[in-house]
Amino acid sequence: METFFFVFIATFAICTALAMIFSGSTVNSALYLVLHMLSISGFYLLLQAQFLAVIQILVYAGAIMVLFLFVIMVLNLGEDDTLKSHINFKEIFAFLLGVVVLAQLLYIVGGYSGVLPELTVEQAKAVGTVEAIGDELFTTFLLPFEVTAILLTAAVVGAMLLAQKTSNVED
Repeated sequence: METFFFVFIATFAICTALAMIFSGSTVNSALYLVLHMLSISGFYLLLQAQFLAVIQILVYAGAIMVLFLFVIMVLNLGEDDTLKSHINFKEIFAFLLGVVVLAQLLYIVGGYSGVLPELTVEQAKAVGTVEAIGDELFTTFLLPFEVTAILLTAAVVGAMLLAQKTSNVED
């Protein structure tokens, strides 16, 4: 049953990616990208990484795509058919086929050389949970987490200061 879901989600992901590339409208392309990001969250669910699946939906399919759509609508991009006339499908297919073959070769070499880690069933189930991510975040990666929080806070304060309108400059 898990294989069926994987094949379904993989087919959906490929179809939404191709629809995004070949869509004539930029808004439709952005909406197809949202659907593709939802399919990626399905892959995370199949890997039992529930936290990453929810974050994928909330952050990428939600917040980031809202910003993309806002920028697209503000710029009011027109239709551009010149790109379709320059696309060489044979070169794209050859490039994708080369990437697939390279990925398979790297996986085979990694498997024989022992570079790829072997996880037990218990480790594999605990990797994507909120508890495992929280333990790593607040033990091993506490300093980078805090530095990132300080940098993001400084960026927000700086953006607010730059956006603030100074009405009384003379005073």
